[in-house]
Amino acid sequence: MERIEPNKLTENFFETFSSEWMLITAGDKEHFNTMTANWGGIGYLWNKPVVFIFVRPERYTFEFTEKKDYFTISFLGEENKDVHKICGSKSGRDTDKIEETGLKPITTELGNVIFEQGRLTLECKKLYSEVIKKESFMDAELVEKWYTHKGNPHVMYVAEIVNAWK
Repeated sequence: MERIEPNKLTENFFETFSSEWMLITAGDKEHFNTMTANWGGIGYLWNKPVVFIFVRPERYTFEFTEKKDYFTISFLGEENKDVHKICGSKSGRDTDKIEETGLKPITTELGNVIFEQGRLTLECKKLYSEVIKKESFMDAELVEKWYTHKGNPHVMYVAEIVNAWK
């Protein structure tokens, strides 16, 4: 993997997040979990390159994301959709996702987990988190579609991209 400066990323993240999906991974090499997600984005906030992601509290990865200051995001390419299917449909509470998917974990200098298969990986330091509030929506249809019958509201994390690899 080649390290690149976050501000040099030229990816079409609209396409990457929506169709390629990502793995959100939190924890350390001894104990971590990863999950598939596709809600999020990248931008510039507080004079920093940032990513924002959304995780529901019932997801096992949420526990790790809450406990640690960092998480990683790995984009594996379209050819790894089978990995995303497993990591998005099974819980790490009762499934060894690494064994089942064949993912090859690597530990970063900061102690976070990324994967050898990542075509683009971002290491992120949490800056802000907030529970999505149903009463703050301007469009009530979004609440009905995503939160009335589908579980707890997501927690949104805004995190500084501190390292990036291609």
